[in-house]
Amino acid sequence: MATQVLMPALSPTMEEGTLAKWLVKEGEAVKSGQILAEIETDKATMEFEAVDEGVVGKILVAEGTAGVKVNTPIMVLVEEGETVSDAPKPAVVEAVAQAEKPIAASARAKKAS
Repeated sequence: MATQVLMPALSPTMEEGTLAKWLVKEGEAVKSGQILAEIETDKATMEFEAVDEGVVGKILVAEGTAGVKVNTPIMVLVEEGETVSDAPKPAVVEAVAQAEKPIAASARAKKAS
């Protein structure tokens, strides 16, 4: 079954961070304990390691993305033979997409005025 990997809280006060660098690629097998990415907080750059095993099905947040909120889906791990289309759509990503639609429509309306 597909597993969403969430932006971790690397300190007790961390609310968001920068996904500085991915150390894995889509399609790559991942083992528990393997370093997945480097994440920058306001104080340090830290390594983030896998808790689960699987295959990187989809990277949801690009390298260098700043302001990624804790608990936001950043990647989907799938089982061997499973595809990303089998994975549930990340609820947070869907909610953000829905929230942005009215803003985009409103912005277009203001430009047209």
